[in-house]
Amino acid sequence: MDERKNQLTVYFEDPFWVGVLERVEDGALSVCKVTFGAEPKDYEVWDFVLKYYDRLEFSPSVAVAAAKKNMGNPKRQQREARKQTAAVGIGTKAQQALQLQREERKLTRKTVSREQREAEQARRFALRQQKRKEKHRGH
Repeated sequence: MDERKNQLTVYFEDPFWVGVLERVEDGALSVCKVTFGAEPKDYEVWDFVLKYYDRLEFSPSVAVAAAKKNMGNPKRQQREARKQTAAVGIGTKAQQALQLQREERKLTRKTVSREQREAEQARRFALRQQKRKEKHRGH
């Protein structure tokens, strides 16, 4: 079955307000972290999600166990909903997914900087070789 779930958590991480969007698709969790700056209003958050959801960069997927649906006691369901809305921050699976995204970006940044550094060294070497040839050209 194709099951999808999105959850947005907005919290204050000094000095900015941060939103963490968790996306669960077919038992795989991926996360995106967004910095809002000043405290966003509800309509601003909703507008942001509607406009920029397709442009967000989500982390690589992390396997997550499917949550069981409890259709039992309504008071227990209400307590659980209150706990989830009162919880500050992001879950550990989401933190793992964000860490994976950070590591992935770090690796790409390292490879790009290494390539740039090697290209610069090759350019300098070619320039030195050219100068040496020009010095000996007249003899």
